[in-house]
Amino acid sequence: MRIKVKVNGVWYERDVEPRRLLVHFLRDDLGIKSVRVGCDTGHCGACTVLLDGRPVKSCNLLAVQADGSEIITADHSDDLMERLKRAFHERHALQCGYCTSGMLMASYALLRERPRPTEEEIREGISGVLCRCTGYQNIVEAVRSAGP
Repeated sequence: MRIKVKVNGVWYERDVEPRRLLVHFLRDDLGIKSVRVGCDTGHCGACTVLLDGRPVKSCNLLAVQADGSEIITADHSDDLMERLKRAFHERHALQCGYCTSGMLMASYALLRERPRPTEEEIREGISGVLCRCTGYQNIVEAVRSAGP
């Protein structure tokens, strides 16, 4: 099946097998390695991307389901994403870094919708991405500081 998707501002058109997962399409077919393969079950959230503005776990979607959509990954660059990346670095909001791209995407979606979220809203907004290293407090502080 032929699909067309816009990823980080660039349109791609590719033939894909109907059973190909979006995470593997992004990583293997398009070479976007910031999209992580974690648990392959949708539990860890490392594979989170934005699909038409909302965070989704790309290991739970088929590439054909994204046909015609806009996808944003952690490789996306705009003012908000750059502020988030800087805040994660400055606030030591990452350790091993495996969950970071998923955390960035969940945080990016939250801040686009709610520029000044409360701590509770931040914790809820990132709740779909598991981090086994940081204890979350530095992530929450980074997200809070990245707002306007």
